[in-house]
Order: sequence, then structure tokens, then C-alpha cells
Amino acid sequence: MLQLINLSKDFAGKPLFTNISWHLKKGERVALVGENGAGKSTLMKIIAGLTEPSSGEIQFARGAKASYLPQDGIVTSGRSLFLEASAAFGELLAMEEELHRIGQDLERLPYDSAEHDQILSRYGELQEQFRHGGGYTMEAEIGTVLKGLGFAQSDWTRDCGEFSGGWQMRIALARLLLQKPDVLLLDEPTNHLDIDARNWLEEYLCAYPGSVILVSHDRYFMDSVCSRIAEVWNHTMADYHCNYSTYLFQRDERVTALRNAKRIQDEEVAKTEDFIRRFRYQANKASQVQSRVKQLEKVVRIIIPPERKRIRFQFPEAPKSGKNVVELKGLTRSFGDHTVLDRIDLTIEKGERVALVGHNGAGKSTLMAVLAGGEFQGGERIIGHNVSMDYFAQDQANVLDQSRSAYDELYADAPYDMVPRLRDILGAFLFSGDDIHKKVSVLSGGERNRLALAKMLLRPSNLLLMDEPTNHLDLNSKEVLLDALRSFDGTVVFVSHDRYFVNALATRVVEVDNGKVENYFGDYEYYLGKKTGTSVSTDVVSSSGTVAATAAGDTLPAPLPPLHKEVRLKDREEEKRRKREEQVRQKRMGELEALIAELEKELAGLETEMNAPGFFDDPERGLQGGDRHAELNTRLEELYGEWEGLSV
Repeated sequence: MLQLINLSKDFAGKPLFTNISWHLKKGERVALVGENGAGKSTLMKIIAGLTEPSSGEIQFARGAKASYLPQDGIVTSGRSLFLEASAAFGELLAMEEELHRIGQDLERLPYDSAEHDQILSRYGELQEQFRHGGGYTMEAEIGTVLKGLGFAQSDWTRDCGEFSGGWQMRIALARLLLQKPDVLLLDEPTNHLDIDARNWLEEYLCAYPGSVILVSHDRYFMDSVCSRIAEVWNHTMADYHCNYSTYLFQRDERVTALRNAKRIQDEEVAKTEDFIRRFRYQANKASQVQSRVKQLEKVVRIIIPPERKRIRFQFPEAPKSGKNVVELKGLTRSFGDHTVLDRIDLTIEKGERVALVGHNGAGKSTLMAVLAGGEFQGGERIIGHNVSMDYFAQDQANVLDQSRSAYDELYADAPYDMVPRLRDILGAFLFSGDDIHKKVSVLSGGERNRLALAKMLLRPSNLLLMDEPTNHLDLNSKEVLLDALRSFDGTVVFVSHDRYFVNALATRVVEVDNGKVENYFGDYEYYLGKKTGTSVSTDVVSSSGTVAATAAGDTLPAPLPPLHKEVRLKDREEEKRRKREEQVRQKRMGELEALIAELEKELAGLETEMNAPGFFDDPERGLQGGDRHAELNTRLEELYGEWEGLSV
């Protein structure tokens, strides 16, 4: 379907990737992964024909085409949502128009005219092409995709310009999916999707007839959709034929092996350089020295990029609170005539990690705002004993003061005793050196989110309310935030569309829908099982009276599949065998080096003796000395040859 041949891309003389050769088969679904800045999006743009490579070529199967969805920046207006989605069927719409025109012509022409038969024949051919291309199911297919991506049928007639940025990206995604290109290129397709839309997109892509290459920070999504991982790292691309969770294990093993190989290579290079240094000016070693110089020139040095810095932080120790942290009784929240929360009852207990889920517009953020002290029209909100809360709103990163530097933004809200620690806190969130003086206005989305999260470390609290804290965070940053929240000894209520994050953190899922809330006491997998009727988890009551799911824990990733375990066992045996061989090799090299040193010492003594005045006065003695000198040189050549063979 697609082949990259020696593809390279440079920016300002610096290589992004070099001589990549890679292929994609029909029907494969590949996740493109790598560090930020490794070149994932650039590579997708090159495949889509939007960016030129520095060298190399791209070959598609005959007639195949690729279409690309960027992360953001697509805005459409001027026609209705349905017409915009219909534009994906340009050829079918043209056929439909021609069929309509031919139908009108047939109504005008007499049945017995020769022209009538010709037009009728054309109408039949065109109708068959239209049917075969899906023309009669086109409208149903458009409806399925729009509904799956979260659009209500009442939205179909709305002008696209009325939709916000996140919904604009859904429109672009809908149009792309309906086009059905042979190679579908998706850059962060889940960024603007809620959980329901992500679930639908997973199923759609798993059944997609073409090939898919995607970049995503949603590991649950990648695990569900992709069976192959292509990692852009160290200026090249490595393939892993597995899902993302398994890739993480295999990648660690590969990097460990690469580091071991570099260590061994560095040791061997150092030995060779030492040999050259020691014997460079000895005439009798000239050939050996030259041999090692050539050997050193042929060595392809293993280069390992430095490990990427990661956020390291912990929330301040939580003050003790009462058992019931927040309680809502018969609470109602309305906006005009629209009731979002209708007389709901909800109790959040100490130590819980509660995930609020539901489709976009269901009221999750409204409920979060009410818990944080926002307005409501009826009922009660009861805050528990000694509760101190910290609220991370969905737009928290946007309410930062744009004119301040990162340091000043933290300083403005810091208690006096925290001021000496501000640089340490910023460093924990990857703001180091001059970065702390960057204006908030020039920070990226991820940097702003990290800064907003850093502000939550300034004051101890025992209730964290977090609305979409994972937005704009990459996979590594999400993992670190997850670790910090797991170790937090207070209570957490959060909203996230990242299902892995929800599944790994939540001890209870609260679904918000139609003005009501429903509790599922377990993780996200348990919630899904209950919703679909496939759950096999058993509910038990904990000592605190809270219900928990015994079969659904928060210990992701799941155990490795048996096949992978067998591969790992085989790899371990192979590693043991390599280590044994390495030990034998190192031992023999040590023996050779000792023997070489001994013979060289003897040779040096003999040469000193032979250079002394009167040595050759005795012909017999001179003959024996010459023979021994030749014998020592021959033996040293043999030992050097064996040593070189072992050192390669």
C-alpha cells in the first residue's frame, strides 16, 4: 500500500530522521510514536504530500491515495453540517446529479426514439455505478458517522461556522472518514472527542477497510485500534508488531540492549585506542597499529540520545478531613429553561477517587463547578469537616495571567513560606533555566497546563477537583500525574476523556446523564461491563462501607499475553547464553593480553641484549638470538590476530 525508501528530513541542517525505509500493508493500523519533536507529524505530512522530504522517495500502490487530519487549525463555514459531510462523496453526488438530469431527459423524449434508447442505456450503466459506489446508502452512512462523532440530528442543518474549534475538528474528521482514503493519516484524532465518541471511533477504525497511521496520546485508544507500533527515535524508525502496552515492555528491553551494546562498544574502542597510543611509535608494531586504526575507522558508533526529562512531583500532604467530604442533597442546577442537574444526590467520601463520565454537554463540568462552590438553584451542598479544596477548571490554563512570566505567575499565589521552593516546583514541571522567565502568552498548551498544575502544589488541600487535567499532556506527563494522584492521601474528583487514566485512577465512576447521576463502584472497565452487560466482576462492601469491584482494579497495564511471556522467556535464555559467551570471550582476551605482555617483555629484553656491543661476536649465540627474535614476532602476530578476532 505504501513504501518509504531511504527517506530523510533535515531542519536547519539538523537531521529529524535519516534514511528511513519502511512499508505499510493494506488494512494495517499503525500507531506512530516518539518523543515530542521526533518528527511524527512531519512524517505524516510528507506521506500526505504536504511537506517535501530532504531526500528519498515515497511509493504508493497503483491508484492509492492518502488523506491527512492535522491536530487543529481546520475551520469551515458557509454551508450546513450535512452538506459539508456530503462533500466527501463528490463523485457520487456528481453521478446523482447526472442521473437526475438524464431522468428529466427521458421524461421528455418519446419512447420510440433512437436517442431514448441510448440515454436509457447510459442511465442503466450510471445507476449501477451509483449503486455499487454506495450512492443509495450515502445518506445513512453520513448519519452514522455524524451521530458516532457526537452530532445530534438537529445539528445537521446548522451552518458549520456556528461550531466551536473542537467541533470543527469533528467535522473535519467526519468528512475524512467518509472519503475513505486508502491510507488514513490521523494526528491526535481523539483530542476533541468525549469518551462515547472515542469508543465509536475505535470500532470504526478497527473495521476500516484501508490502512491507518495515527498519532495519539491516548494509550487506551492505541491499544484498542493498533496492532503495530512504529517508533520514530534516534533519527530512524523501529517497528514493533504488537499493541502499545506490549510495545512499552519490548521498547525497554530494546533500549537496555542498546545501552549494553554501547557500553561494550565503548570498552572495545577504548582498548583499541589504548593499543594504538601505546605502540604508535614502535616500528615492529607498525602493521598491528595500522590494522587497529583501520578497524577503528570501520566502527559504526552507537549513539543513544539522552533520556527525556520527566515531571517529578508529589502533592502536599493532605490535612485530615471528616468521612464525608462533600454531600449534595436534592441539588438542582439550571441555565435558563435548561436543567442540567435535576435534584441529584451525591456523597463523596474521604480517600475516594471519583471519575465523572458522560457525553459532551451532559453536565460533568457543571457538576464539578457546583462541587467547587459554584451556583445552584435548589437543594443543599454540604462541605465536610476540615475540608480544604483545590479546583482545576477545564479552562484553568487559559485563566493564567498572560502578561506574567511562569515564575511570576507562581509567585503571585504563593504563601510566604513557599517562595524559596518556587524554582524547585517549576523545575519539577520541566521549567528550568531561562524557561521560568517565559511569558505565559508564549507557552504551548502543554506548558500552560503544567504551570496550572504546578500552582496546585502551593497550598496543602485534601480535596482535589480536576476537570480535564490531562488535556495537552503527552503520555509521559500523564503517567507522572497519574502516579502523583495515586499517591495523594486525600480525595480526588476528576473528569478526563483519557480512558486509561480513568481506569487506572478511579475507584468509583459517576455517570452524568439527563440531569441525573448514577454510581458505579469500580474502575472504568467495571463501568463499561455494567453498561454493556458483560461484567463478571463481583461487588463487595469495603470496611468503610464503600462498594468496590473485586475483578476490576486500578493496576494497568494488563498482564502480558501468554505469547509475549514465551517470547520474553526465550529472550532471557538468549541473554543468558550471550552473557556466558561474553564471559568466555573476556576471559580469553585477558589471557591473551597477559601472554602478549609477557612475550613483548621478553622481546624487548632480547632486543636490548642483541643491541649490546659484542653480541654477534659469537656466531652461535647470534644465530640463536635471531631465531628466537623471529619466533617471538611470529607468535605475537598469531596472538594479536586472535585478540583482534575476539575484539570485533
